[in-house]
Amino acid sequence: MRSGFCLLAGALLATGLLSSGPGRTQTVLSYHGHPDRSGNFIVPSLSWDKARTLHEDDGFRARVSGHVYAQPLFWLAPGSNQGMLLLATEDNIVHAVAASNGHDIWRRALGKPVPRASLSCGNINPLGVTGTPVIDAAAATLYVAAAVETESGPRHLVFALSLKDGATVAGWPVDVAAALAKQRIDFVVRDQGQRSALTILDGKLYVPFGGHFGDCGQYRGFVVGISQSDPRVVSSWATRARGGGIWAPGGLSSDGKSLFAATGNTLGAVNWSDGEAVVRLAPDLRHSTDTSDFFAPVDWHALDVRDADLGGTNPLPWDIRGANGIQNLILALGKDRKAYLLDRNRLGGIGGALVTDTVAESAILGAPAAYPTQDGVSVVFAAPGAHCPSATRGSGITVLKIRSGSPPAMTTAWCGAVRGLGSPIVTTTDGRANPIVWTVGAEGDNRLHGFRADTGEPLVTVPTAITGVRHFQTLIATPDHLYVAADGGISGFAF
Repeated sequence: MRSGFCLLAGALLATGLLSSGPGRTQTVLSYHGHPDRSGNFIVPSLSWDKARTLHEDDGFRARVSGHVYAQPLFWLAPGSNQGMLLLATEDNIVHAVAASNGHDIWRRALGKPVPRASLSCGNINPLGVTGTPVIDAAAATLYVAAAVETESGPRHLVFALSLKDGATVAGWPVDVAAALAKQRIDFVVRDQGQRSALTILDGKLYVPFGGHFGDCGQYRGFVVGISQSDPRVVSSWATRARGGGIWAPGGLSSDGKSLFAATGNTLGAVNWSDGEAVVRLAPDLRHSTDTSDFFAPVDWHALDVRDADLGGTNPLPWDIRGANGIQNLILALGKDRKAYLLDRNRLGGIGGALVTDTVAESAILGAPAAYPTQDGVSVVFAAPGAHCPSATRGSGITVLKIRSGSPPAMTTAWCGAVRGLGSPIVTTTDGRANPIVWTVGAEGDNRLHGFRADTGEPLVTVPTAITGVRHFQTLIATPDHLYVAADGGISGFAF
């Protein structure tokens, strides 16, 4: 049986990440590198042997202001030989630093961050930029969503900044609540939290919203779409019930045609009202109630009561070529410890998963990553696996192997020992060869770990702990470095 990772290749081409050979420089334009959130980075020089030489780069020093939850991005302007790292912080500062040494290129203040006292609940203080920004390569523009304290109270403002110097693009920022109020849509600013990554599709910027830690107030799962060419044109979708936040760090995923959101627990819903679900949204944010356009577990109400969000991770779409053709699939991973494998063309409605299995011993949170294997696809996530070999029970990361079939087969391939809750990525030298799983033991050992993705063999653990790395934090890969962001700075690792 011959298998392929069709969607990944398309996404790599679309984002400029598919290298044609050594020397082709990657850019990292969005969370986990691609709109599908696969987290698969092609680094031609990073073989298994080279990974064993990974070390902290003493010549790289990047200092930033504030707590950091967002992933850094990497940009190389056409004709330039100096790459740029971009990072936004809870101090509402966007930093652009040289990827070679960490020196400042520019920085932009977006306004005063929101103090915890201005919110009904939450665990981030102050609250500024939490969700990972996104880059439009053609326009050389960075889009970033910030919580800003004003004289009239907190506001959610969406900025467009020139990558050249950080200047605000004309017509921006967009005040989300004010734009929705013109359409008579209620958006309670102090109760809505923005911690999920931003997405671009078909000339629109998409900003997902949930609530704050503590599930207080009148928040809903919201997606706000803003036209890049005319930011006065704003559309939206929201859950019918209170709650149902979109809060996973990966935010929305896309297969290039649709957007997919995973929602959390709704509050007080008697009938299913868009919570605990995978929801398909059209680019104009239309959503139908047809069972082909949503999935929710049969026990959605029990998950609501237990706060066992399906939305603790972003949905992960991919294609597998099998004996009967190409299967369009999507995987959802929940705080209920389960994996739900869905038909992407017919999500199945309530209880309509192709495969459901308890795959973890604890809640699955953060962002998964995916990579092709000889006869299917593997998905790695942060949680101790429920079916790990005895020698690795209780390990911090788990890899599922999924093969084409009717129904598809889903088994645990291996588990790796990591203490902490970072979101993994994968590097390969050409999209398939030398696959390596990388993760940081966030709020655990705070060290960077690398494993052979085919066997789980540990390749390297960098001995230096990264001070201030926050839970769910992920890393990025460029042609000659791995970078991890943490409170106050970015760490660079050379190979």
